[in-house]
Amino acid sequence: MAPRLIAPHLLFHLVQAQLAGGGLTLDELVDLVKVRRVDVRRTLTAMDRSELLDVRRMRLTLRGFALGLVLREEALPVLRQTHALHVVAA
Repeated sequence: MAPRLIAPHLLFHLVQAQLAGGGLTLDELVDLVKVRRVDVRRTLTAMDRSELLDVRRMRLTLRGFALGLVLREEALPVLRQTHALHVVAA
């Protein structure tokens, strides 16, 4: 999955955690966004390179925190569409 799709979700969850006075680990983020670990890790690396996140401390920079606060106000797009299963009785 593309980092540009995952990043808003990660920012949202990281801001929530920082506002609560804590932080999140890689495993906790994977559980929250329900995306493969490798994709979350790739996205966190891209966010670190863009200076939105200090990945060593798993803390948002001021720029990342500000962007995450804006995202809190917006409805995030669904990462995965759920498809309804049609069960046909025989």
